[in-house]
Amino acid sequence: MSTPAPSRREFLERLTLGSTALAGMGLAGCAGQPAGEAVTGSGGGQKPLRACFSNAGLQSTWCTQGKRTAELWGKLLNVEIEWVDGEFDPERQRNKIDLIAGQNFDFCCFQAVQIDSLVEPVKQLKERGIPVISMDTLVVEMSKMRDVGVWCEVMPDHVKMAEMSAGYMLQKIGGKGKVIHIGGLSAHSGAKDRDQGFRNVVAKYPEVEVVGGGVRWCDWKKEKARETFEALLQQETTPIAGAFFHSDDMALGCIPSLKNSIHKDMVVAAVDGQKEGLDAIKSGDLASTAVNPVCLIHQMALIVGQFIVRNKEAIETVPEVIITPGPLVTRDDQQTLDAMYYLSADAHCLV
Repeated sequence: MSTPAPSRREFLERLTLGSTALAGMGLAGCAGQPAGEAVTGSGGGQKPLRACFSNAGLQSTWCTQGKRTAELWGKLLNVEIEWVDGEFDPERQRNKIDLIAGQNFDFCCFQAVQIDSLVEPVKQLKERGIPVISMDTLVVEMSKMRDVGVWCEVMPDHVKMAEMSAGYMLQKIGGKGKVIHIGGLSAHSGAKDRDQGFRNVVAKYPEVEVVGGGVRWCDWKKEKARETFEALLQQETTPIAGAFFHSDDMALGCIPSLKNSIHKDMVVAAVDGQKEGLDAIKSGDLASTAVNPVCLIHQMALIVGQFIVRNKEAIETVPEVIITPGPLVTRDDQQTLDAMYYLSADAHCLV
């Protein structure tokens, strides 16, 4: 799944041109709407649609930004959004989606908390002819997607994101010393890939030691991450050189623990690249973050979903996977930092 990272220019061109073109077609009524035909609705002349969205949990700033994005672009494209909060609990997310699976939706977009947890409600939606688009994480293994009822997976390259951010951290510490690895949810397909990306780059540095022997799974919970992080700090009597976190939220919850400790110069890297993480890059608290483009993922899922419905597209014409690009952000590259601030702002919801 790991693909070459685009250059900054390629990334921005793809993001701005691609998103503008897709949104423009939707807003202009080009999604299967013959020229001059009368239409109803407020979204640029498009007929109203109804979609159900669910992501892992609104306790996360990443997921909250995804909700804002879906609602913003839903208004622009005349798609009413029904929201289901996954609460970072696969059983609760499954139960909630079971309850709404019989409702009338034109399409659904889900980020599964855990792989395989949403199989049954997605099958029900398939039987009713309702397309399902998977976001960021896998509902099922890719080989089973279409059988279950997932039309398309809109996702970042989690392996590459981890390789970029953890790799930057390892370079900054000189490729040697002790490091901490704090992971998300072990059953989360994206977290598994971030673990793989971290291990890919650490394998290139034989003088690096991972404290505790490997990743410590903290379920995306800031409190659990902080407790785990502090326990690892306390067991070391010499400075730990670096740390890699699977999310900015967990990293930012742990950084205050470094103050006035022997580990105060630790180089901290993470993944997500939304406003809080960007602020931490600007302040120097975070050395790097790789952008997991939450806005682009939710926006793309919405746009593709409404095209499928409005164009009456066949599943065979839709790509199984759409990889969303996301750059590495550091203080070394002010242009990318500035661009990410603008594109991720609530008024735009583009990255």
